[in-house]
Amino acid sequence: MDKLTVRDFDPAGKRVFVRVDFNVPLADGKVVDDSRIRASIPTIAYLLDRGAIVILASHLGRPGGKVNDTYRLRPVGLRLSELLRRPVRVTGDALGAGTLDALARLKPGQAILLENLRFHAAEEANDPAFAKALASYADVYVNDAFGTAHRAHASTVGIAKLLPAYAGLLMEREIAALSQLLESPAKPFAAVIGGAKVSDKLRVLENLMSRVDTFVVGGGMANTFFVAMGYTVGKSLLERDRVEDAARILALAEEKGVRFLLPTDVVVAKEVTRGAEHKLVPASKIPNSWSVVDAGPASMAAFTEALQDARTVLWNGPLGVFEVPTFGDGTRVMARFLARRADEGVTVVVGGGDSVAAIEQLKLGSKMTHISTGGGASLEFLEGIELPGIAALMDRPA
Repeated sequence: MDKLTVRDFDPAGKRVFVRVDFNVPLADGKVVDDSRIRASIPTIAYLLDRGAIVILASHLGRPGGKVNDTYRLRPVGLRLSELLRRPVRVTGDALGAGTLDALARLKPGQAILLENLRFHAAEEANDPAFAKALASYADVYVNDAFGTAHRAHASTVGIAKLLPAYAGLLMEREIAALSQLLESPAKPFAAVIGGAKVSDKLRVLENLMSRVDTFVVGGGMANTFFVAMGYTVGKSLLERDRVEDAARILALAEEKGVRFLLPTDVVVAKEVTRGAEHKLVPASKIPNSWSVVDAGPASMAAFTEALQDARTVLWNGPLGVFEVPTFGDGTRVMARFLARRADEGVTVVVGGGDSVAAIEQLKLGSKMTHISTGGGASLEFLEGIELPGIAALMDRPA
């Protein structure tokens, strides 16, 4: 998958509409985690330094097509201005006379951020008139929002049909890193898959089955596999309607000779809350009134041993209830182990909100080969699905 990028046109004097993913957490009017903003800086700085007029656009939260002050982008604009070390004004709306006036005043080397696109229902509806209005602001379109590439919205697909459409530098890195996993990973290739639900990861497991040598599976989704193996899981999260799918995945792994590791010991708790009573038990003996909340130390030792020879590792999803610190040991062990492997030259790609959060919390992000900014988008990419926001960009000539 080879798309034309910002390097393939001269931005000097051009008005460039850049779709970014500034859907970041806010608290008390401030950005709590600016990693997605920081990830967009290389593309924005590249264009500004070469004399482009940059029109940035993003969504924030789910305002449901209506103006909601909770989801205004002003805090994002302030943080972006700090990171760029130049002022970036936020418009009062994505459309309207005031916005047109603000755009008309921009000079080369300056940027502006449109107010939350999802204040307009037309954005998520991929309304042609809304896309046309956005396209009228610019000469060129750049998509640097990999996290929204799986959505066919006006700002990700509609506008790309109306302007020359290029990939940003972040989008380019995302496509390259994830494509390598599917097309030419260094072997042995291992995938560490966690998270709450097997239904969220089922197609990823299926698509990677012919590519990986080892699966390590943990988190709440492991419970469905336990039941498929004949275990009981007490009050643990369980997708009973996916037990047959789990059994099929286990059989497929055996048929293809793929190692499929599940926890052998687990931490269980009376309640899935901070300070709850908890203990360590074998995975085959989970008490009836308890819930699995983490992988145990024997499991983590087996997991890390299995990954010791891997040359490529994909990690998507935590191995326990990471948001409760007491139940995050397995996830933290995996994060530190993979950081060491990356230091040794192993390709380590991390995706998924909670596994990325663990990496960031432990300040290990700089160690990893690539950290994906797209949760749902990276999953769909790894499922082998063509993402509409990427498909809409121009291909590099053969």
